[in-house]
Amino acid sequence: MSKELKQIAMRIKDLREIVGLTPEAVATELKIPAAEYKKYESGKTDIPVSFLYEVAQKYKVELTALLTGEEPRMRLYSLVRAGKGPTVDRSKIYSYQDLAYNFIHKKAEIFLVNADQGPGKQKVHLNSHPGQEFTYVLEGTLNVLLDGHEITLNRGDSLFFDSASKHAMVALNGAPAKFLAVII
Repeated sequence: MSKELKQIAMRIKDLREIVGLTPEAVATELKIPAAEYKKYESGKTDIPVSFLYEVAQKYKVELTALLTGEEPRMRLYSLVRAGKGPTVDRSKIYSYQDLAYNFIHKKAEIFLVNADQGPGKQKVHLNSHPGQEFTYVLEGTLNVLLDGHEITLNRGDSLFFDSASKHAMVALNGAPAKFLAVII
Protein backbone atom coordinates (compact mmCIF):
# COMPACT_ATOMS: atom_id res chain seq x y z
CA MET A 1 0.00 0.00 0.00
CA SER A 2 0.97 3.63 -0.26
CA LYS A 3 3.24 5.58 2.06
CA GLU A 4 0.23 7.80 2.89
CA LEU A 5 -1.83 4.78 4.00
CA LYS A 6 1.00 3.54 6.23
CA GLN A 7 1.23 6.97 7.88
CA ILE A 8 -2.52 7.01 8.57
CA ALA A 9 -2.28 3.50 10.05
CA MET A 10 0.61 4.62 12.24
CA ARG A 11 -1.44 7.57 13.56
CA ILE A 12 -4.30 5.23 14.46
CA LYS A 13 -1.93 2.90 16.29
CA ASP A 14 -0.24 5.82 18.08
CA LEU A 15 -3.60 7.16 19.33
CA ARG A 16 -4.56 3.74 20.64
CA GLU A 17 -1.23 3.31 22.41
CA ILE A 18 -1.37 6.81 23.93
CA VAL A 19 -4.64 5.96 25.70
CA GLY A 20 -3.33 2.52 26.67
CA LEU A 21 -5.86 0.32 24.87
CA THR A 22 -5.31 -3.03 23.19
CA PRO A 23 -6.26 -3.57 19.55
CA GLU A 24 -8.88 -6.05 20.74
CA ALA A 25 -10.49 -3.49 23.08
CA VAL A 26 -10.74 -0.87 20.34
CA ALA A 27 -12.06 -3.42 17.84
CA THR A 28 -14.76 -4.46 20.31
CA GLU A 29 -15.75 -0.84 20.90
CA LEU A 30 -15.91 -0.14 17.15
CA LYS A 31 -17.83 -3.39 16.59
CA ILE A 32 -15.40 -4.92 14.11
CA PRO A 33 -13.36 -8.14 14.31
CA ALA A 34 -9.97 -7.70 16.01
CA ALA A 35 -8.22 -9.20 12.97
CA GLU A 36 -9.79 -6.53 10.73
CA TYR A 37 -8.75 -3.76 13.12
CA LYS A 38 -5.17 -5.07 13.22
CA LYS A 39 -5.07 -5.07 9.41
CA TYR A 40 -6.03 -1.37 9.41
CA GLU A 41 -3.30 -0.59 11.95
CA SER A 42 -0.74 -2.47 9.86
CA GLY A 43 -1.18 -0.12 6.89
CA LYS A 44 -1.22 -3.12 4.55
CA THR A 45 -4.91 -2.98 3.68
CA ASP A 46 -7.50 -0.47 2.55
CA ILE A 47 -8.89 1.65 5.43
CA PRO A 48 -12.50 2.74 4.85
CA VAL A 49 -13.17 6.43 5.40
CA SER A 50 -16.12 5.42 7.60
CA PHE A 51 -13.65 3.64 9.92
CA LEU A 52 -11.37 6.71 9.99
CA TYR A 53 -14.38 8.86 10.84
CA GLU A 54 -15.26 6.58 13.78
CA VAL A 55 -11.66 6.52 15.03
CA ALA A 56 -11.52 10.32 14.90
CA GLN A 57 -14.74 10.51 16.92
CA LYS A 58 -13.52 7.94 19.43
CA TYR A 59 -10.28 9.78 20.18
CA LYS A 60 -11.88 13.24 19.81
CA VAL A 61 -9.46 14.34 17.10
CA GLU A 62 -10.18 15.97 13.78
CA LEU A 63 -10.38 13.60 10.81
CA THR A 64 -7.86 15.91 9.16
CA ALA A 65 -5.31 15.02 11.86
CA LEU A 66 -5.64 11.33 10.95
CA LEU A 67 -5.42 12.03 7.21
CA THR A 68 -2.59 14.58 7.18
CA GLY A 69 -0.88 14.49 10.58
CA GLU A 70 -1.71 18.17 11.09
CA GLU A 71 -4.50 19.81 13.05
CA PRO A 72 -6.85 22.15 11.18
CA ARG A 73 -6.35 25.84 11.96
CA MET A 74 -9.01 27.88 10.16
CA ARG A 75 -11.93 29.26 12.19
CA LEU A 76 -13.74 31.71 9.90
CA TYR A 77 -13.48 29.81 6.61
CA SER A 78 -11.43 27.18 4.83
CA LEU A 79 -10.66 27.68 1.15
CA VAL A 80 -9.62 24.62 -0.82
CA ARG A 81 -8.52 25.33 -4.38
CA ALA A 82 -9.38 22.86 -7.13
CA GLY A 83 -7.38 19.66 -6.70
CA LYS A 84 -5.56 20.91 -3.58
CA GLY A 85 -7.37 19.15 -0.72
CA PRO A 86 -5.62 16.14 0.83
CA THR A 87 -6.56 12.89 -0.87
CA VAL A 88 -7.00 9.38 0.38
CA ASP A 89 -6.84 6.62 -2.19
CA ARG A 90 -8.87 3.99 -0.40
CA SER A 91 -8.40 1.38 -3.07
CA LYS A 92 -8.32 1.04 -6.82
CA ILE A 93 -12.05 1.76 -6.78
CA TYR A 94 -12.36 4.86 -4.54
CA SER A 95 -10.35 8.02 -3.95
CA TYR A 96 -11.45 10.83 -1.63
CA GLN A 97 -10.43 14.49 -1.56
CA ASP A 98 -11.17 16.34 1.69
CA LEU A 99 -12.81 19.65 0.78
CA ALA A 100 -12.94 21.18 4.27
CA TYR A 101 -9.81 19.75 5.85
CA ASN A 102 -8.42 22.90 7.40
CA PHE A 103 -11.53 24.13 9.26
CA ILE A 104 -11.36 23.53 13.00
CA HIS A 105 -14.35 21.99 14.86
CA LYS A 106 -16.41 21.45 11.73
CA LYS A 107 -19.79 19.79 12.09
CA ALA A 108 -19.58 17.87 8.80
CA GLU A 109 -16.96 16.06 6.72
CA ILE A 110 -17.08 16.97 3.02
CA PHE A 111 -15.42 14.86 0.35
CA LEU A 112 -15.14 14.80 -3.41
CA VAL A 113 -15.19 11.10 -4.25
CA ASN A 114 -14.06 9.43 -7.45
CA ALA A 115 -15.42 5.92 -7.94
CA ASP A 116 -14.07 3.69 -10.69
CA GLN A 117 -16.18 0.76 -11.74
CA GLY A 118 -13.29 -1.62 -11.23
CA PRO A 119 -12.80 -4.98 -12.92
CA GLY A 120 -15.88 -7.11 -13.48
CA LYS A 121 -17.98 -7.93 -10.45
CA GLN A 122 -15.82 -6.40 -7.75
CA LYS A 123 -16.48 -7.27 -4.14
CA VAL A 124 -18.41 -4.40 -2.61
CA HIS A 125 -17.45 -3.46 0.95
CA LEU A 126 -20.43 -2.11 2.86
CA ASN A 127 -19.70 0.68 5.34
CA SER A 128 -21.63 2.14 8.22
CA HIS A 129 -20.83 4.95 10.63
CA PRO A 130 -22.67 7.25 13.00
CA GLY A 131 -24.56 10.20 11.58
CA GLN A 132 -26.19 11.07 8.32
CA GLU A 133 -24.80 11.32 4.80
CA PHE A 134 -25.62 13.35 1.71
CA THR A 135 -24.50 12.21 -1.74
CA TYR A 136 -24.71 14.40 -4.85
CA VAL A 137 -23.62 12.95 -8.22
CA LEU A 138 -21.46 15.30 -10.30
CA GLU A 139 -20.49 12.90 -13.11
CA GLY A 140 -21.43 9.41 -14.21
CA THR A 141 -23.94 6.96 -12.81
CA LEU A 142 -23.78 5.57 -9.30
CA ASN A 143 -25.44 2.51 -7.83
CA VAL A 144 -26.02 3.03 -4.10
CA LEU A 145 -26.45 -0.09 -2.00
CA LEU A 146 -28.31 0.94 1.13
CA ASP A 147 -29.58 -1.52 3.74
CA GLY A 148 -30.76 -4.05 1.15
CA HIS A 149 -31.97 -1.45 -1.37
CA GLU A 150 -30.32 -0.55 -4.68
CA ILE A 151 -30.75 3.03 -5.84
CA THR A 152 -29.39 4.32 -9.14
CA LEU A 153 -28.27 7.94 -9.15
CA ASN A 154 -27.43 9.91 -12.28
CA ARG A 155 -25.71 13.26 -12.70
CA GLY A 156 -27.55 15.87 -10.63
CA ASP A 157 -29.32 13.30 -8.42
CA SER A 158 -28.88 13.36 -4.66
CA LEU A 159 -29.56 11.05 -1.75
CA PHE A 160 -29.70 11.78 1.98
CA PHE A 161 -29.62 8.80 4.35
CA ASP A 162 -28.88 7.44 7.81
CA SER A 163 -25.23 6.42 7.51
CA ALA A 164 -25.56 3.90 10.37
CA SER A 165 -27.22 1.73 7.69
CA LYS A 166 -24.87 -0.49 5.69
CA HIS A 167 -24.06 1.29 2.43
CA ALA A 168 -21.72 1.39 -0.57
CA MET A 169 -21.46 3.27 -3.86
CA VAL A 170 -20.48 1.62 -7.14
CA ALA A 171 -19.95 3.34 -10.51
CA LEU A 172 -22.02 1.90 -13.35
CA ASN A 173 -21.96 1.71 -17.15
CA GLY A 174 -18.24 0.96 -17.41
CA ALA A 175 -17.30 4.54 -16.53
CA PRO A 176 -16.11 6.29 -13.39
CA ALA A 177 -18.45 8.42 -11.29
CA LYS A 178 -17.68 11.55 -9.28
CA PHE A 179 -19.80 12.61 -6.35
CA LEU A 180 -19.88 14.93 -3.38
CA ALA A 181 -20.25 13.15 -0.01
CA VAL A 182 -21.18 15.12 3.09
CA ILE A 183 -21.07 13.25 6.41
CA ILE A 184 -22.86 14.89 9.30
